[in-house]
Amino acid sequence: MSSLALVVAIGVVVLVCSGASRRFGVAPPVLLLVSGILIGFVPALRQVHLPPEAVLLLFLPLLLYWESFTSSLREIRSNLRVIVMLSTLLVAATAAGVAVAAHAFGLPWGPAWVLGAAVAPTDATAVGVLGRILPRRLAATLRAESLVNDGTALVIYALAVGVTLGEEHVSAGRLGGMFALSYLGGVAIGAAVTFVSVRVRRRLTDPFQHNVLAVVTPLTAYLIAELVEVSGVLAVVVAGLWVGRVSPRLFPGPARQYVRTVMSFLTALANAALFVLVGLEAQNAVRGLSSVGLVTGAVMVAGVSAVVIAVRFGWLFTSPYVIRLVDRREVQRDRRLGARPRVVMAAAGFRGAVSLAAALAVPHTLGSGERFPDRDLIVFVTSGVIAVTLLVQAPLLPRVLRWARLGDDGAADEERRRVEIHATERALASLPELAADRGTDDKITDQLRTEYERRLGVLRAGAGDSGGAEAAEQDRQYADLHLAVIGHKHDTVVRMRDQGEIDDAVLVKVQNALDLEAVNLARRSGG
Repeated sequence: MSSLALVVAIGVVVLVCSGASRRFGVAPPVLLLVSGILIGFVPALRQVHLPPEAVLLLFLPLLLYWESFTSSLREIRSNLRVIVMLSTLLVAATAAGVAVAAHAFGLPWGPAWVLGAAVAPTDATAVGVLGRILPRRLAATLRAESLVNDGTALVIYALAVGVTLGEEHVSAGRLGGMFALSYLGGVAIGAAVTFVSVRVRRRLTDPFQHNVLAVVTPLTAYLIAELVEVSGVLAVVVAGLWVGRVSPRLFPGPARQYVRTVMSFLTALANAALFVLVGLEAQNAVRGLSSVGLVTGAVMVAGVSAVVIAVRFGWLFTSPYVIRLVDRREVQRDRRLGARPRVVMAAAGFRGAVSLAAALAVPHTLGSGERFPDRDLIVFVTSGVIAVTLLVQAPLLPRVLRWARLGDDGAADEERRRVEIHATERALASLPELAADRGTDDKITDQLRTEYERRLGVLRAGAGDSGGAEAAEQDRQYADLHLAVIGHKHDTVVRMRDQGEIDDAVLVKVQNALDLEAVNLARRSGG
């Protein structure tokens, strides 16, 4: 019964917070996290815990896959060196800094490194949601960093847990071998699974089957990678990037639309539910703290959060100067970022569900049967760091952006408008040849040419062509009238159903066609 109550509670919270976020302009993760903490006071939900396996084996693969699928491979290539350094060296530096701080607070070195590895990576879902207001280059870099750095952190985490359990021994060769095997193995498995998936999907025409494979592909890649003890994170990222690259050319349009609709809904819902569950588990972490007092734990949260933030700021204000000393190429100078954009990148280092899942996955006992040292404190501090980054850093990000004089630079919209103009011009140029090949009647050809010329005028007006202003106004009136006509048709069909003239099944078929027409018209007109 408590599980069903939790599902209902999460659904209500997500519904309310999504509306409140738009109404009050507060980032959704902030409201969802706070709501998760609050519903933890409900007695029926106090015993509910977030299973780390659910995050690492179910939520994480789907979320990483869709984030990778929708990421810009061009931007990743352009910023590859920065992304690699952020997702490897910065993660290691953060884990080391937190381990030193935690040891200074009294944790043994093993648990201190476990804590450091847990809070080291930024969270892909949090960065993906909160980074939408950033300029494209910064958003793409931060998203790519958050996609890959989980793999680095989980290797350090596994080694730290193994050392604490007495099952691993640290050496430079051992550490380097683990990273190489984890990364190369993850890439290889992701490529192999995606190769098979793409080959199968090329032969499919049913959108439902495409969607099933879109869900199964990341889960399979992650599962196989974890079974052979390599990076499941990288396997999923490779799968998402590859499928995202080939889908425009290889998969049919109805399948792409169906997959995008379903996956967008699933990942948005999973993302929102995770933030609620993280908030719920944060309250459980407070109740479960027993090795130290609450004040001591809170001081440790503040200290570790300060280290996490300071290391990120320190890295972003030292590593660029090292790169400038080593690489003086013209292309490198053109891509340099000033101090203000680097402050924004430093302020966007949010933590989330992966960090908490790693903390919750710490074993309860050692091989000798003794309790794992300070496990409750690791979970508590990790929850506190997540809360600090989401409840303090996230609300401050818009102010930091205004101070940095940054925001959405409109580059993506301008690029989209430019490609639509070019594609429409090419289509108009090819129209006579295409009509002749198909024996199309001249009236039909002229009708289609008029439609495309009107649309081209609207696009040029949006690009700043003063001659297209009249076309833009005509397009607005056309869309407004067309939507009104569709609404009238819909009302007529519903009335005929109510009067018993047509069956409900007929209504559904006609209504689906009208809805699709209205949605396409609204999208084209920006409504």
